[in-house]
Amino acid sequence: MPMATPDITKLIVRTALRDQQAFDLLYRHTSRKLFGVCIRVLKNEAEAEDALQEVFIRIWNKADRFAASDLSPISWLVAIARNHCIDRLRARKNVVSDDEALLQVADPAPDPEARAEQTSMRGRISECLSELESAHAGAVKAAYLEGHSYNELAERFAVPVNTMRSWLRRSLLKLRECLAR
Repeated sequence: MPMATPDITKLIVRTALRDQQAFDLLYRHTSRKLFGVCIRVLKNEAEAEDALQEVFIRIWNKADRFAASDLSPISWLVAIARNHCIDRLRARKNVVSDDEALLQVADPAPDPEARAEQTSMRGRISECLSELESAHAGAVKAAYLEGHSYNELAERFAVPVNTMRSWLRRSLLKLRECLAR
């Protein structure tokens, strides 16, 4: 069962004071969400597991900086995880083998036919999204383009989580139906 936001705040503050029990509790109550962030960014489970451990080392070392931020405790933790994973992606791109270097010589941009097809598909998707209720379309965009969770969306749109799940499921079915026409 997730902890309430004030409890997470207290755990971060106690972690800043080098309270190992608080840090352990913080890990147990937030590691699943932060692991999800790592997987979403890195798209590799093994690398996400490594990154998560490094994220918690950063949290241990930077917990004293939490009070100076304007973020909620979960947003602060997610920002650390996301930024760390982005740093890993950047570092990965800087290590290029000779074969990869040769592949990078070719222009990776889509050819004119592929660009025209992408433009057409974007237009169809926009058209189909406009057929949805605006709140439902906003929820679909936030979930599938921005990566927000059901809980985040339910809070943002002030509806129960199960209602949000239903919105997204029905909206995706309508989009699929619209795109098939």
